[in-house]
Amino acid sequence: MSNNTDRIIIGIDPGTVVMGYGIIHVVGQKVNLVALGVLKLDKYKDHPTRLKTIFERTSGLVREFRPDEMAIEAPFYGSNVQSMLKLGRAQGVCMAAALAHNIPVEEYSPRKVKQSVTGNGSASKEQVAAMLQHILGVEADQYALDATDALAVAMCHHFQNKVSGGKAAVSGWAAFLKQNPGRQA
Repeated sequence: MSNNTDRIIIGIDPGTVVMGYGIIHVVGQKVNLVALGVLKLDKYKDHPTRLKTIFERTSGLVREFRPDEMAIEAPFYGSNVQSMLKLGRAQGVCMAAALAHNIPVEEYSPRKVKQSVTGNGSASKEQVAAMLQHILGVEADQYALDATDALAVAMCHHFQNKVSGGKAAVSGWAAFLKQNPGRQA
């Protein structure tokens, strides 16, 4: 994990038709939007070509913006197994692109992202975009919801790291007390 006071986080909302990305720069307590956009993949007819394009574009974003960390949304578990497999492959390709550049990757469930950004794990995409508009001043109407979803993943990662103070998760009360001696009564 990088220095908490100055870091660049890339958030990815993986998809095989549209992939969203959002990049933030955190300096102390201030969060600035660096880049936001989507990669449209519907012009590519076969799945392997789409995966190759996702890998190349994600690698390009990593080279261009030099993020310290990647946050990616976990696939939503639906009833269509084929869709899940394709989405999982897209996620894996994004992760591989980051890992090939030694960028650590953290995965968040859609519910966790929504909860972190809006306070409601069942929030709509529009509610997430509206909250990001409030937090960062992003004109949500200008961007596809896949882009604002990706930005929400990056913000979720920032919020989670801020809450934990960058400390590793503990495995029980003994470990918690050892890590937090001042919290013992």
